[in-house]
Amino acid sequence: MKLRHGLFVAMSIATVTAAHAQPLDKVSFGTNWVAQGEHGGFYQALADGTYRKHGLDVTIMPGGPNVNNRILLPVGKIDFFMSANTLQSFDAVAQNVPIVPVAAMFQKDPLVLLAHPDQGIEKLEDLKALTLFIGREGFATYFQWLKSDYGFDEKRVKPYTFNPQPFLADKRSAMQGYVTSEPFAIQQQAGFKPRVFLLADEGFNAYSTLIETRRDMIAKRPDLVQRFVDASIIGWYNYLYGDNRAANALIRKHNPEMPEALLSYAVATMKAYGIADSGDAAKLGIGAMTEARMQSFFDTMVRAGVVKPGLDWRRGFTTQFVNKRVGIDLRPKN
Repeated sequence: MKLRHGLFVAMSIATVTAAHAQPLDKVSFGTNWVAQGEHGGFYQALADGTYRKHGLDVTIMPGGPNVNNRILLPVGKIDFFMSANTLQSFDAVAQNVPIVPVAAMFQKDPLVLLAHPDQGIEKLEDLKALTLFIGREGFATYFQWLKSDYGFDEKRVKPYTFNPQPFLADKRSAMQGYVTSEPFAIQQQAGFKPRVFLLADEGFNAYSTLIETRRDMIAKRPDLVQRFVDASIIGWYNYLYGDNRAANALIRKHNPEMPEALLSYAVATMKAYGIADSGDAAKLGIGAMTEARMQSFFDTMVRAGVVKPGLDWRRGFTTQFVNKRVGIDLRPKN
């Protein structure tokens, strides 16, 4: 019995050693902007070795104002891409581009409208009386929803140039931003806390920070896709609820201008608003996507005139790799 036990142990060790000796699959992942806290879970999985534990050698390729990583995905220059929200998925279907989201890391889009705190602005509808600083892409998307569902007037809109000064100079104005960054910037620059309206909590129910890949990758290498999705999900749990110092150090290495205080603010805000871990993710795990949620957002965008009613929206996502409660035990119990 001892001999057999010893042989079994030796074989087990040999098997584990052989598994670890297997070459890692090289994976390239492009983000849609410079490194920041909103990308933290991916950097966490890279920094703490989670990707490597899943047999992956991951390279994160940050985006930026002069970098469009998304165009590299369909031509095979990168393996995965982090898209902004569900509307890009609908656009891929409309344009017959063979890419599809395989996970939605954010249950809520971080988009917000900000207002001055002393102007009697208490609810979203109150913003209709203000000048609205909104970017070109925002005007073509979420503002059309504000028009259809809340009666906003496009005559109130002025171009947003990613400069808060016009907003700060006009108390009767509102400005677009992300809940994880612009409120912090306003507090730092102007010394006041703006009124914050998270559009996701007002009915703009897009998924955000989605992992996209090519359809041929799903067909030919589903195991690799699953491992990347699982490791990324675990990375997000650990970034939000664990020790994220190594991830933040890596973010700052990729983006030296990122303040440590803003990274801390982003994490706290994502947790407070349930950006990643709320809704369906509470039961199904971070990364969750459901057909009901996709149809709801599709119907909202059709009503707003942003997408055409005949679009085959079901081709705009797959739940093959999510909703499996991966990493959910990493969430704090209290």
